[in-house]
Amino acid sequence: MKNLKTAILYSVMLGLLFSSPLLAQEGDTSQSPERHIGGTITATNNGVSIIPSFSLGRPAVFFDLTMGGERLSFDPMIRFGMDGKPWSFVFWGRYKLIKDKRFTLTVGGHPAFLFQERDVIVDGKPSKEFVANRYVAGELNSKYQITDKFSLGLYFLHGSGLQRTGPQNSDFLALNIGLPEIVLVSDVSLMINPQIFFLSVDENSGYYLNSAFTFKKGDYPIQFQAFFNQKVNSTIAGDDLVWNLSLLYKFNSTFSKK
Repeated sequence: MKNLKTAILYSVMLGLLFSSPLLAQEGDTSQSPERHIGGTITATNNGVSIIPSFSLGRPAVFFDLTMGGERLSFDPMIRFGMDGKPWSFVFWGRYKLIKDKRFTLTVGGHPAFLFQERDVIVDGKPSKEFVANRYVAGELNSKYQITDKFSLGLYFLHGSGLQRTGPQNSDFLALNIGLPEIVLVSDVSLMINPQIFFLSVDENSGYYLNSAFTFKKGDYPIQFQAFFNQKVNSTIAGDDLVWNLSLLYKFNSTFSKK
């Protein structure tokens, strides 16, 4: 079963990669399609994982990038500890299956490398070395815009480990709630993004809730965020409360060929 799931996830990623030339040909050849490149650079006191019940436990810096077209994109996530040691490299390929005014549905897949420091024996002496654990995952991400200011979304992620040690299979199912921005003063506003999720890791599982509180000033690219994730009922090892404070720098550019 594990080999079948892994093969399916690899097929999704290869399909995303090789579909790019075909998608370009399907568009209107009379004008060049618009492309984008952008992302978020984050400095935080505690690196929090894609699955927010897990954290690095020390300061970190994130480079979450995106590049591509209207539907197909490549979204690498490169994350380090502030001490310069790598934490995780995730290479997402994503494709928007459905994209209209109210509803969007995106599929994606990635290979990922999670770095851990382990005690090993070298020439008969104890030593610490970095080991790269390899994972492959696939996702489904949907969002329905109920009103101009309120939305609901379902997100599902399945991951499989490609080595015998560590977690072998994990499933993450989340309900995302989009709320309107709260204007605090002048053009300073607060965005609140709550999430409820179920997580299973091999034979263990649990329920969690979290929210990000992001303060922004108009179109200024620098934002401040506070994040809290609370364990509700879970048999998965980890802290009951995971939190961090982060400074975010956002950038985005669009272009097309002439």
